[in-house]
Order: sequence, then structure tokens, then C-alpha cells
Amino acid sequence: MKRPLLAACAATLAAGLAHAQQYPTGYGPNPALPKPEKSLLPTVNVAKAVPWPEGTAPVAAAGLRATPYATGLQHPRWVYVLPNGDVLVAETNRPPKETKGIREAVMGAAMKRAGAAAPAPHRITLLRGVDASGRAAQRSVLIEGLASPFGMALVGSDLYVANAHELLRFPYKEGDTTIAAKGTRVAALPAGINHHWTKSLVASPDGKKLYVGVGSNSNVAEKGMEIEEGRAAIWEFDRASGKGRIFASGLRNPVGMAFNPQSRKLWVAVNERDELGNDLVPDYMTSVRDGGFYGWPYSYFGKNVDERVKPQRPDLVARAIVPDYALGSHTASLGLAFYDGKLMPQFANGALVGQHGSWNRDPRSGYKLIFVPFANGMPSGPPQDLLTGFLSPDGEAYGRPVGVAVDKQGAILLADDVGNIIWRLTPAGANTPTPAGGKQ
Repeated sequence: MKRPLLAACAATLAAGLAHAQQYPTGYGPNPALPKPEKSLLPTVNVAKAVPWPEGTAPVAAAGLRATPYATGLQHPRWVYVLPNGDVLVAETNRPPKETKGIREAVMGAAMKRAGAAAPAPHRITLLRGVDASGRAAQRSVLIEGLASPFGMALVGSDLYVANAHELLRFPYKEGDTTIAAKGTRVAALPAGINHHWTKSLVASPDGKKLYVGVGSNSNVAEKGMEIEEGRAAIWEFDRASGKGRIFASGLRNPVGMAFNPQSRKLWVAVNERDELGNDLVPDYMTSVRDGGFYGWPYSYFGKNVDERVKPQRPDLVARAIVPDYALGSHTASLGLAFYDGKLMPQFANGALVGQHGSWNRDPRSGYKLIFVPFANGMPSGPPQDLLTGFLSPDGEAYGRPVGVAVDKQGAILLADDVGNIIWRLTPAGANTPTPAGGKQ
């Protein structure tokens, strides 16, 4: 073997070792994917939901602190910051499932244990200001009578809310603390069965388009592709005409969506499939290509075929796009926001990801807020833990992170739908709360 070839091999090996040391298992642009595991029954390892101990908070990274911005909410899943600084919270949960059976009963019991079956008022709550303790100075119900609301987006004087089955528009003027007007239906959204019910929503930077994330109705199309019509996809709606089309597909459960402030491209956090083993398949975030196909259900993380799916579609597998960045297997990465504030410049333009936590993995994964640095519009390094401590030393869940946003002061807001709290992350200062599971 010639020396140049030896040098090239050595360089490749060194790069591989560096990547293995740099990125945790299942994270990064090129995660190692083990062989699929088959079992008669799936791993069910649900963390039981318990209240936060008095006076405790998530464990913040060095130089940061977490304080409760709002408490006593009812299953807060998503947060959205208005231009005037008001914070909207979707207090919501899934609509009733339309299918019943042994599998559904088992999963229902598991989700109840995890706190995911908690009753919710199905409303949008408004939080305003920050008092001396770091809490919201005012609270009011902005919109009520909704049906499993999730995504929110303001364009001009139009406030859009995505229910589980429809996209609505409400009239809004700056400073409103309540909206009594009935919403106008903009579009029907794929609904029924509600295996994945959340409908995320984001407006394009120019305000001309609306993008809605629609999750699949199954794990891997085990109920047939007929019930997946229009699902596992991101829909684009034209605001002027109301017309919609599928913008990208093959995305099992696209949840958090945001436009990157540098590239102005749409990014999405996607929950991948279950029951292939502890380390398959990684959830991911990726930039979204118009017309792109991302594999579900026929393949994962590019062209890795899922043999459980019958019949196969090799024509679609050949088109499958490899996601940009893996976020760990079964982490349930739901929230996604790019940091655009000035309070913490070390996070500029990077991605904040709320990881709701696994149920199909032993040991558990997720249950934290992470930060992924970006440069020139693309991920540029390994993830960093910003908030942890959502699991007790005994493995019970004090909270589960979901939606994430940046408020007008530059603080990071995180919805905790089990703790029923909106946490606010700021630079460390005096009177830091004692974190659960440890001391600062």
C-alpha cells in the first residue's frame, strides 16, 4: 500500500474516532445505526409522572438558572411569543382516539402513567410581563372553546391557531387580552384516529405562507396506507388564496418548526419510529426541501429499509433524503426554536430543542432541553444540555419538556406539560432555586 493511501486511511480513521468522541450516541450529522432488533412485545419503560418537589427546578447548565414563569397551568404543550412580548400558551391534549383494542388500551395506560392523558381546557392562555420574581405579571384566557389546539402564528392582524382537525383564523389587535370572536376556518386538516394529533404551525418570514405539521396515524403504516392520506407531511397554505399542498412528506411526526435566521430555510424536528431497539431510530431535525421525501414509512434516516412495511416502495426509498442532524433515539424531540435574542449571545442562531422523553427505551432518553450550535445556517457541533433534572433519582418524571421559545427579553421559555409549568431560562443571578436531584 502506498504512503498517500496509508495517510488517507489514517486520516479517515482519525476523523471517525473524533466524531465518535465528539457526538453522543445517536446524535449528529452521521449517527451510527445498529441493526434492527425484533421482539414479540415492545419495550415499555414509562416514567411515572409525579409533582415537582417544593422549591425545586430543573438543573440549568453552568452560568444559567431556571425559574418558573407560570405555574398551575393545565397540560401546557406549546408556547408562542407575540411581537409585543406577550406569551401565548396552548393548554391542550389529544382528542379522543377513534380506535380501540388491546394495543391501544396498553398504550393508553402507559400514557396515563406518564401524565400524557391529563385533562386539559383546550384554550390559549396569555401571559404578560415579568415581575420581580421572574413570574408572569398578568394572566388571562385569550381564546377558549378550541379542539386540541397546538400551533399558533400571528401575521399582521390575523392570529392563526391549529386545532387537531382544522386551521382557524382569529382577529387580533396588539394588546388584546381576550378574543371573543369565533374563529374562521381557513382549512380542514387531516384528522381521525389521532395516533399523532398535534398540528404545529409556522408562518414564512414574508407572511405569505403558512406551514402545518401533520403526523402519521400509525407507527409504521401497520394499519395500511389508506389512513395515512395527507399525513406524515408538512402542508403549505397560501394565505391569500387559502389553497394548500403537501410541501414535504415521509416525515413520521413533524412537530417543532422554525425558520433559520441565517439561511431563512424551514427546519423541523421529527419523531421517528419505534420498536426497532433502544438505539433505533434516532429522532432528528432537518432543513426541509420543497417536494422532499424523508423515508417514512418505507425507510429511515435515508435509505435504510424498514422491512416491517409491506408492500415496499423501492422507488420512494431511492428518493429518501438523509436528515441533517440526529437528536438521539426515542428522545421525543418536539420543541424547536432558533435563538434570536441578545441576552445570551453564546446561543446566537443555534437551535433549542425540547425533548419530551422516551417510553420505548431502556435506559430512558430525552427529558431535557438541549442546544445545538449552528454556523452558516447548519449545525456545527455536538448538542449541549441546557436543562436537565426532569427525572428523579428513582426514575420518576417531575416534568416533560415540550415547546420552546425565546421571549422579548431574550430569555428561553420551555413548556413542561407534566409539571404544568412554563420555565424561564436566564443568565445565573441571585436567589437561584434549588434544582431537583441536586444542588447548585
